[in-house]
Amino acid sequence: MRAAAIGVGLLGAVLVGVLATRDAGPTRVSMHLVGQVAPPIIGTTVDDEAWSLDDQRGRFVVVNFFSTTCVPCIREHPELVAFAEAHAEADDVRIVSVAFDDRASAVETFFRENGGGWPVLAEETDQIAVDWGVVAVPESYLVSPSGHVAAKVVGGVEREDLEELLAAAKRSIE
Repeated sequence: MRAAAIGVGLLGAVLVGVLATRDAGPTRVSMHLVGQVAPPIIGTTVDDEAWSLDDQRGRFVVVNFFSTTCVPCIREHPELVAFAEAHAEADDVRIVSVAFDDRASAVETFFRENGGGWPVLAEETDQIAVDWGVVAVPESYLVSPSGHVAAKVVGGVEREDLEELLAAAKRSIE
């Protein structure tokens, strides 16, 4: 019995060590969902507009899961704004933000104060997060014009990260 307890304790210590030293942040790209058809996203935006990922077929979409209380989410927001502004004229990629465990009123206030003129889903988003396998925010996905997940980034993104992912995805479909 004592040996089993020691074994479990050692296993737990190893697991904590692995998790504490693993890579994280914008350079951590995960393969979960990549290459698969994107799970559906259907909802009502904070502007009371119906929104569906299927309606975006034919263009790239960045799906960003975030929370207004998440420091990396707050840090990445100006990068998303800059990315959206850089692609506004060409309209070759769109962004949708999906609130993760947040209050709709806080989300509305955050976007009003920090910019970001793209659709934001803030209510009844729990199932969307589950369907996408979101464990913690921020997580961002690049969905191709065909509706397949082209890339996933765990951790805050920078505009350059998104530009590189978009360029690579465009090359892969040419």
